[in-house]
Amino acid sequence: MKLITISRQYGSGGREIGEKLARRLDIPFYDKKLITRAAKESGFSESAFENAEKKAGNSLLYSIAMGMNAYGNHDIGFTHLSLDDQIYLAQSNVIRKIAKEGPGVIVGRCADYILRDYSNVIHVFIWADMAYRKERAIKLYNLPEQKAEENILKIDKARANYYNYHASEKWGKAENYHLSIRSDTVGIDNAANLIVDYLKSTERG
Repeated sequence: MKLITISRQYGSGGREIGEKLARRLDIPFYDKKLITRAAKESGFSESAFENAEKKAGNSLLYSIAMGMNAYGNHDIGFTHLSLDDQIYLAQSNVIRKIAKEGPGVIVGRCADYILRDYSNVIHVFIWADMAYRKERAIKLYNLPEQKAEENILKIDKARANYYNYHASEKWGKAENYHLSIRSDTVGIDNAANLIVDYLKSTERG
């Protein structure tokens, strides 16, 4: 059985799909658990990991604040990196360890990019139309109705900026994923079923 990474638009139900998938396959689910583990192993606080993505609301300002993307340069020591880069590296190390430990479901955290060269990983992107996401965000996350769409777009932008900066790829680009599922069309349960079916087909192949 393979590891599954799930990237998702805000309000599309990606996290819920990931949880259902993990339960059906009886494998670990990594969201908050990943943050807790990364914090424990790195010494950074859990809030530092939780807030890293939220800070990336403006791509230009985020890039300036972070400085040049230095963690690809092996001549630069870990301590010379920005705090956000250090957090990203600590998080990446944990994700790679998880990939070696066995099957599981990882939500977000640039996991698809970090594990892009791993053969035992399936990458999934979950998306939906705005009306569906607004309805979920208002009902489940208590976003004010008048500003729901504005907040959804802001969160999506932060996720995209964070991913585009750290991954040097474009968030949501079809070529980065094995599956792209529109949750408002198929539903949350059926989205999990589709991923299970895809896993079975790859195992048969």
